[in-house]
Amino acid sequence: MHMEPGNPKVSRSGRPLQKMFNEVPGRYDLLNRVITLRLDERWRKLAARECLSGDPASVLDLCTGTGDLVLRMARHTNGRTSLLALDYSQPMLAVAREKAAGKVPGKINFIHGDAADMPFDSGSMDAIGIGFAFRNLTWKNRDRDNFLAEIFRVLKTGGKFVIIESSQPSNKVVRSLFRFYLKIMVAGLGGMLSGHKGAYRYLAASARNFYTPAEVRSMLLKAGFTQVDHRPLSGGIAGLTIAFK
Repeated sequence: MHMEPGNPKVSRSGRPLQKMFNEVPGRYDLLNRVITLRLDERWRKLAARECLSGDPASVLDLCTGTGDLVLRMARHTNGRTSLLALDYSQPMLAVAREKAAGKVPGKINFIHGDAADMPFDSGSMDAIGIGFAFRNLTWKNRDRDNFLAEIFRVLKTGGKFVIIESSQPSNKVVRSLFRFYLKIMVAGLGGMLSGHKGAYRYLAASARNFYTPAEVRSMLLKAGFTQVDHRPLSGGIAGLTIAFK
């Protein structure tokens, strides 16, 4: 695997959500734990385990944010896996680097970059994981196809794209309760505690209106993946999706 030297130039500035994610990292981790009742930790554990299965040589945590997914991988890697983490928000990466400093056994290469123009060779990653940012790349995002094409390019043939994300419960009662919870806890409480009401209204709206598992599968197959498996979690309010190249 090769990377361009130095800090890669972010190809596009002013993405619609970039300002929001630059402003929220201060209480981001704490609020994730509060509004998910710590279920997000359990869900990320499953994704990390899947990313590391098969003893991969290289794994990328895409849209790493404050690094929760890659840090979990670092604690469980065998030391032979190269771990990289990319995000376009410098404030988020600063938090991730601080969390990682001296606290994980494996080295993580944190990279400031753009998911639509990653500084990696084609076919260089055995696995790419993404934790609760897939909907930011795909829901009402004009660059959705560019993101998916770039993820597909960077993966090796036989590699996998591991997505842990909110989902749409198939049970109507559970779905209604989930949407009510998003309105009260995420948009309401999250917005109040964070001081960024607009950001948490977006997070609630994107989770409430995100694609169904069948729609996600169709999207990934259209992007070129040959097999897509989905596992509903916690009654379907979240899901683990694995797409194979």
